[in-house]
Amino acid sequence: MKRGPSLFNLVSIGLGLAFLYVPILVLIAYSFNASRLVTVWGGVSTRWYVALFEDARLMEAIWVTVRVGAISATLATALGVFAAIALVRARRFPGRTALAGGLYATLVMPEVILGLSLLLLFVSLGLPRGFWTVTLAHAALTLAYATVIVRARLQSFDGQLEEAAKDLGCPAWKAFMLVTLPVIAPAVAAAWMLAFTLSLDDLVIASFTSGPGATTLPMRLYSAVRLGVDPKINAVSTLLIVAVAVGVMIVGALQGRQPKVRAPG
Repeated sequence: MKRGPSLFNLVSIGLGLAFLYVPILVLIAYSFNASRLVTVWGGVSTRWYVALFEDARLMEAIWVTVRVGAISATLATALGVFAAIALVRARRFPGRTALAGGLYATLVMPEVILGLSLLLLFVSLGLPRGFWTVTLAHAALTLAYATVIVRARLQSFDGQLEEAAKDLGCPAWKAFMLVTLPVIAPAVAAAWMLAFTLSLDDLVIASFTSGPGATTLPMRLYSAVRLGVDPKINAVSTLLIVAVAVGVMIVGALQGRQPKVRAPG
């Protein structure tokens, strides 16, 4: 006879979920607060969303953050796919251990150290700090995460499918595009989404590598919070939560779909 979850387990789960999501729900609720004081409820209003879209500096920071996140996530995911292929399929090439160690070091390295090292690199190369230095820094930060996700999927991929396509006369690159890539596409999408989210969230590395005209949203919010919580911060945070939630649902839908492998020809 199967026993249901105990009261202790239910209470533990409830407290854990409350600890995680109650602050988020409070933030979302107060983003619709009509009062300028964030701790005083003044009725329901969307005035802070209107004020947000009228704030040129915040909107510029959002646009910079989205562009940095999209470009760095795309770059990190593309490089992560190639790195995962090298780690899974080319098991005997001389630099395999160095490649794996270099990639996974960023997973455990403090962001302060990574940000400082990237700053020193850009200075030694004579690159002016700005949009592209932040983008390259975020790509370096998220590359290891993308590699780990894609590598896990490639390790469970049946390589005989791609070999069968090659035996039928399909070139290696075409076999990968038509057979392997559709199968690992959910993992690639998940890697891109994680890289994009990490880029949106980063403050430390962006602070080291940014310059004039490349102020990201976390940097703008951190500067604003030190002077007091502006209700517009609740509004922009709510929009970010919604955007990330929609992205997670899209990735979940992609992972739930059974990929259809087309016959090469």
